[in-house]
Amino acid sequence: MTAPKPTLLDNTLVALADPTRRRVIDMLRQAPRRPGDFVDAFSISAPAISRHLRILRAAGLVEEEFAEHDARIRIYRLRPEPFAGLQDWLEQVAGFWSDQLASFKAHAEAPERAE
Repeated sequence: MTAPKPTLLDNTLVALADPTRRRVIDMLRQAPRRPGDFVDAFSISAPAISRHLRILRAAGLVEEEFAEHDARIRIYRLRPEPFAGLQDWLEQVAGFWSDQLASFKAHAEAPERAE
């Protein structure tokens, strides 16, 4: 039996599983950044930041562009689509639990039935 093909949501969750990548996302929520900004903020090596950014790019969470005035300078920014898919899934999960809790509440508050 073959494993199912990973979905965009799967890739998003795998990429966000690492705390450093979540911190990168938090910084990018404020503004687009250069890789050196992350190196300075996290006190980790440039190759380590490069690996994290590569994983985030592969998952589609961030995109890179080159500065107009210097093609050696890369700027990273968030892409909204994967986060919209994640939010949709989380809303479905939250809806399930809301329904389950409402059913439990109705059951718990129902008057006892005569046997």
